[in-house]
Amino acid sequence: MSYLLSIATLKGKNGGALCKLVDYLIRSCSYKSTREGTTSTRFFLYDRNAKPVASHQVEFAQIYPQAGWVEHDPLVILDTVKVCIQKTCEKARAEGISIDGNVKAIGITNQRETTVVWRKSTGLPLYNAIVWMDARTSSICRRLEKELPEGRLQFVKSAGLPISTYFSAMKLIWLLESVPVVKSAIEEGDALFGTVETWLIWNLTRKLTDGQDVPQGGVHVTDCANAARTLLMDLSTLQWHEPTLKRLGIPSTILPRIVSNAEYIGDVAEGWPLAGVPIAGCIGDQHAAVLGQKCKKGEAKSTYGTGCFILMNTGETLVSSKHGLLTTISFKLGPHAPTHYALEGSIAIAGAAVQWLRDTLGIIDSAREIEALANSVENTGGLYFVPAFNGLFAPWWRDDARGVLIGISRFTSKAHVARAVLESLCFQAKDVLSSMQSDASSNTSEFVLRVDGGASANNLMLQLQADLLGSTVIRPADIETTARGAAYVAGLTIGWWTEQQIFEDISLSVTRDGHPEAKVTTFHPRIGKDEREKRHALWCKAVQRSFGLAGLS
Repeated sequence: MSYLLSIATLKGKNGGALCKLVDYLIRSCSYKSTREGTTSTRFFLYDRNAKPVASHQVEFAQIYPQAGWVEHDPLVILDTVKVCIQKTCEKARAEGISIDGNVKAIGITNQRETTVVWRKSTGLPLYNAIVWMDARTSSICRRLEKELPEGRLQFVKSAGLPISTYFSAMKLIWLLESVPVVKSAIEEGDALFGTVETWLIWNLTRKLTDGQDVPQGGVHVTDCANAARTLLMDLSTLQWHEPTLKRLGIPSTILPRIVSNAEYIGDVAEGWPLAGVPIAGCIGDQHAAVLGQKCKKGEAKSTYGTGCFILMNTGETLVSSKHGLLTTISFKLGPHAPTHYALEGSIAIAGAAVQWLRDTLGIIDSAREIEALANSVENTGGLYFVPAFNGLFAPWWRDDARGVLIGISRFTSKAHVARAVLESLCFQAKDVLSSMQSDASSNTSEFVLRVDGGASANNLMLQLQADLLGSTVIRPADIETTARGAAYVAGLTIGWWTEQQIFEDISLSVTRDGHPEAKVTTFHPRIGKDEREKRHALWCKAVQRSFGLAGLS
């Protein structure tokens, strides 16, 4: 059997993946995928038909030093990756799957934008990782908007992105200006920058110098999809944009080399499980989901994790948005393959709002309980919830927004609050998708939304999404499409699959015994246009009430 391994660090429950391809000595083939995200790391073992046969997940701590600040410990992330690999291999062996010596490649997918700076000489982080949703850089953004000739849109032509707290460049500027040890390490030539996939790859591929305890640096790379989220890469050339670096005062010497999503990067070093296995692919989590959902040109997917991330594949055409969306990469499946682009709408708070109900308010004991609680009432009772905990992303782009819960009366119950939270996810997705369809000149009457991510297991939420969107929503049998996308890029590199097989071949949609996989679940709208528009108009009023409230915190 052949197997493929995939590691994923997740945005919520659906973030990135570090995939390992395992070659078995028997007929059935499989791979492993590790996924590194905002709240957890996962590791998957897939078979040759891209079906998961073993996995393990470990959550890691969220660090909140101040209101609006979110950090991770980079060393803890590394520990969770190692544990996930070991545990998945143990589970596979318990099922009679022989791992040792049979892994052929690794693919990585990860939470994007999260920023790490570490010492090249020691490999130790110079500061905690600043997470993608962190809002501490708002004052830097305002300053740059005033200083730069084109204000907030200064870098849209090159990077496809506005100035925002969301992107890595702003976090890197904050580290340069606010953490003396970071500035001095850069001046000494002893600092490296990367997002999470870069941090993982550098550590997974670094070796110890013979006879010494001083670590030798690993491979310092990022993939074009992750690089597209820094604000520093030119979307046309897929290289760091020198004028941007100069304007922002970021030295090119600390930046990783940019590679495609599907190519050989380096081998796993001694001291890690499965040492010697090549890392053969890397792709940001949301781009991995586009691939995992097999989205062709004109098709869109929505991943519901900690946040909600919606991407539409625009093919080889760079499409500029007139509605506050981002232009970014879909994927580049090899060094010489064409680049596929995308329109993206990013929503900061989706599943995180459910976690807030559980962990902060104590309204539910587990995330799964929200569906039954919300289903116990027929509607929200006039309640609207805007989860602008750290501002609003697309299409509003208001970092001065803060969360509001309006329409409260004596009639309001915790069930109404739960339902309003679920509706908030769907309203935000509708705002993004309406803008996306307009930018891409999409025919809304024929539009179909493909969904995945942990929160997409909630049937009520997906029915609400279909109702408020007015379009069909399709959920695949396996919602771990991000990890699967990471496996695909690794499989492409080593020749396991062709691009045509991934997008067309039914052989990648069968179970281990050769039978077709479980059918997708489809949700159709159940409410009319008038009701949909009325509810959306009230939602927009609630969103406007959230503006200008940053001073409250």
